[in-house]
Amino acid sequence: MTLEVDVPETEHATVRPEDAETRVDAPETGEPRDTGRRGRRDGRRRRSPWFTIPASVLAGLIAVAVLTPLAVGARVWYQARQDERPRSDAIIVLGAAQYNGRPSPTLKWRLQHALDLYRDGVAPAIVTVGGKAPGDNYTEAAAGRTWLIEKGGVPASKVFAVPVGRDTLESMQAAGKEFKRHHWTSGVIVTDPWHGLRSKKMAEDNGIQAAASPTRSGPSVQTRGTQFHYIVRETGGYLSYVLLGKSVKTPSETARRIHIDPSAGPADG
Repeated sequence: MTLEVDVPETEHATVRPEDAETRVDAPETGEPRDTGRRGRRDGRRRRSPWFTIPASVLAGLIAVAVLTPLAVGARVWYQARQDERPRSDAIIVLGAAQYNGRPSPTLKWRLQHALDLYRDGVAPAIVTVGGKAPGDNYTEAAAGRTWLIEKGGVPASKVFAVPVGRDTLESMQAAGKEFKRHHWTSGVIVTDPWHGLRSKKMAEDNGIQAAASPTRSGPSVQTRGTQFHYIVRETGGYLSYVLLGKSVKTPSETARRIHIDPSAGPADG
């Protein structure tokens, strides 16, 4: 025996509330369109790049902030170990402290090194640069020129004093003008080992094809224990100049806490 049961047909299918939110007939085709959960999923996908891009930019900035000083520090370290002596138009002696016309040990060692380069035929002329502190009677440039003439025996016509500059940038700007006056293009800079990279950059920016031959003796030559401090200082000085156009003044011997004996230095003569 067969039992038949009539099931009445509903005129309208039951629509769940969540389906009503997510299924909407397209105005033209009549096909259902999901604007709820799918839209929310698409929204999440669209927003994700906004979180990824800043993270990548931040990572890049951190990498630049870390790697740039390391790279510059490596260049400072490398340049300090070079002794560049190409044939040039003039030797540039950067200034250091002087005591009433007498070069300090740091300046005297620089002058002695410049004298050696001159005698070796590296350049036919020497340029001394450097101004004076308030209250001083002599400039660093004048004290250096006098020493080279009287103690080094260099003809006065071969030594040029540029009494300008209380920091490296001012000195190099003045040296650049002196080079133009003589129609010189190339120079060998005599300074401390760690100062070579920054000095060359400033000289080149003032029209001088520069090389660096640093001193290897005197109070400005540091031991291994103090090298890290000076590399960090010169790295900051180089970046300050390249990024901001500013010069960092080199601390005096007193600021470095080095005991100075004005009679110390290379033998005169």
